[in-house]
Amino acid sequence: MSIKEETDALKRIPLFSKLDPAKLKLLAFMSQRLSYEPGQAIFAQGDAGDAAYIVLDGEAAVLIDTNAGPTEIARTGKHEIVGEIAILCEVPRTATVRAAGDNPLVCLKIEKDDFMALVNEFPSMGLEIMRELARRIVKTNAQLRNAMAAKTA
Repeated sequence: MSIKEETDALKRIPLFSKLDPAKLKLLAFMSQRLSYEPGQAIFAQGDAGDAAYIVLDGEAAVLIDTNAGPTEIARTGKHEIVGEIAILCEVPRTATVRAAGDNPLVCLKIEKDDFMALVNEFPSMGLEIMRELARRIVKTNAQLRNAMAAKTA
């Protein structure tokens, strides 16, 4: 994949859609393109948050450790971001993320310092991050309500 293709992929992600093309190109250039085989971990729950990952191709499973073992709580796919919570909040990773499905997972790895520089420079990016995190909270709350209702039924 070329820098142009990576830049085009970044533009399709709501978080980066309002950045000008030159900044997107710089972000693509600063990022590292990585590939993971199905089942391979990108990072594990509890690890230090050192980067965010943009999914370019394939899908990833988001898992949390529970008493019953690892439990999948979400799937992410093309043009989605994972790993941003740990670098925004400076906390250990809140989940494990693994390549899922039958095909390799291809990501752009954006180092913490580069990601935070963009957030500081572009306040609209911070607003998009808040919107995405709010959407995730709403979805998680609905899942918890459903799980509690099934448990009491």
